[in-house]
Amino acid sequence: MLFIVVWWMVAITGAFSDPQASILLSSGCSAVKVDNVTESTKNLNATLLDLREQLSSSKYFATAERARGAGPVFAMVQCRKYLSTADCVACFDIAAKQIRRNCSANVTGGRFYYDGCFLRYESTTFYDKNQDSHYGDCGNQTASPAYQASVESLLSDLQIASPKITAFFATSKKEVVGENSVVYGVAQCVETISMAGCQDCLTVAYGDLQTCFADANADGRSINAGCFFRYSDTPFFADNQTMDLKPYLRNGLVGGIGLLLLATVIQFLWFKLHTKPTAVPREDDILGELRGPVNYSFNELKSATKNFSEEYKLGQGGFGEVYKGVLKNERVVAVKKLAISQSHRVKAEFEKEVKIIGNVHHRNLTRLLGCCSNGPELLLVYEYMANSSLDNFLFGDKKGSLSWKQRFDIILGTARGLSYLHEDFHFCIIHRDIKASNILLDDDFQPKIADFGLARYLPESHSHLTTGFAGTLGYTAPEYAIYGQLSEKVDIYSYGVVVLEIISGQKCSQASEDPDSDYLLKRAWRLYEGDMHLELVDGSMNPDEYETETMKKIIEIALMCTQSKVSVRPSMSEIVALLRNEGSSAPKRPLISPAFIESKQRFHADTSTSTGSPVSNATASISQLSAR
Repeated sequence: MLFIVVWWMVAITGAFSDPQASILLSSGCSAVKVDNVTESTKNLNATLLDLREQLSSSKYFATAERARGAGPVFAMVQCRKYLSTADCVACFDIAAKQIRRNCSANVTGGRFYYDGCFLRYESTTFYDKNQDSHYGDCGNQTASPAYQASVESLLSDLQIASPKITAFFATSKKEVVGENSVVYGVAQCVETISMAGCQDCLTVAYGDLQTCFADANADGRSINAGCFFRYSDTPFFADNQTMDLKPYLRNGLVGGIGLLLLATVIQFLWFKLHTKPTAVPREDDILGELRGPVNYSFNELKSATKNFSEEYKLGQGGFGEVYKGVLKNERVVAVKKLAISQSHRVKAEFEKEVKIIGNVHHRNLTRLLGCCSNGPELLLVYEYMANSSLDNFLFGDKKGSLSWKQRFDIILGTARGLSYLHEDFHFCIIHRDIKASNILLDDDFQPKIADFGLARYLPESHSHLTTGFAGTLGYTAPEYAIYGQLSEKVDIYSYGVVVLEIISGQKCSQASEDPDSDYLLKRAWRLYEGDMHLELVDGSMNPDEYETETMKKIIEIALMCTQSKVSVRPSMSEIVALLRNEGSSAPKRPLISPAFIESKQRFHADTSTSTGSPVSNATASISQLSAR
């Protein structure tokens, strides 16, 4: 034990030139406690020592494990190959110190990501996992359109070349035409996944970076469980470490032609849409342009879910039951079974969800892995979320267990996901059923919006649609529930309600046993009117975890989203900007309280509804608070 302590003291003080570990990009510790702390501690120490020894012998990727006993540990480390051996080891030491300090051996897993390296350990093997968590991170500096064009070209080349190169690692740079600037890029996959797995991971990573492209950021990163993608206008590796990608791009010529063809098709569609403003494209036509996901056989998914057994049932979605599944390659997935008979409507909803979610790639949206339409049931296959949905942590058996940091990350991540759907995807998608049970949480408690069965496409030429009500009472905007007027501001209203639930720990449809007590939204506005914001905060949260002014600001942002007048609700990109600007208060603008929909019989907010009438069939009364 003394040797281990001495080793850590030496490791921590050994600072080398530039291990690229000054900024922690992402981290997370499992919420699951180990059964045997002593055994787990012993095994974690042993695996970390093994990893360090491997890196010290000039390796840039290593795994180590202690699989037997009561506290098994599987660990992995990877350094960028442009670091020196000394810098690689130094980066590992910093990551290992953080894991021991923040996660310890009391929990079953942890992961820490830096520019120079990443370190991860779990209680079960994960070496072949490539996308169980991922997100993009954009810088603050903006760049020119010419620079962004060079970024997309460079990253496209890296995406194609890296899976074909030994150790799945590639660096390159590209000069910006007409400017005295250069873009530098790196792509790297873990060495324990397949070539196809590396390709899949980098495809998702490229999708994560599209947010950075849209915002014209000069640098960006995608940090995935199985790969790392980065670009910057500042060099982060030496010129002599730049690789020639041309030999690896030759086989990608067909793909390049395909992209050119796709660009031509998009240009043609744009011309069609803009030269015939009176001919609004139908949703089915637009969705028809999207590419579908992988098809699984019914028998394969039946076997994976143990014949859809109750033991494997995870919950009930808006259009069917959800089961845990274990595929033949041991990958754990979530299988959604549309339990209703295969009517025309159900098939239409199935095809819609497949087309939409199968083509959206964002760190805060659930990833659709595949589907099955060739059996007696219609099935969707999603990435598996071990932490289930947000409502379990707000109202279920895990109520009160979320820290303020975790809650804030969920608030911000959900906003980013909606911003992508509304403003950054090929066309505006309205989810229509944003609620706590449709927000899933990954291992790091990062949110992923799920259940796109009610999603609708909004034509660019329309400010809103008039359609039948579909959604969940309590989360639904008044103009939609009463008049059937659907726009992206309906999602924004629902988002505001969810934020209030996250802050308060109170379900939007619940009040106390007192029949005269207020529901959540009305209570929040009443407290705001009296400048008593903090009385809304969940009492289970430690007040030392949050700043008073920050909490008041986020409550006011939520109320901005639920204002009665649709036009004054902020856009999701505005909300993201407000949340990221932690030092400022919410804009001082008059807030217009909503018309509250109050069922004369208290309704349950965990049931999605769809009606054929533009007006909701809920028996409702309308009340209005005066604005401050």
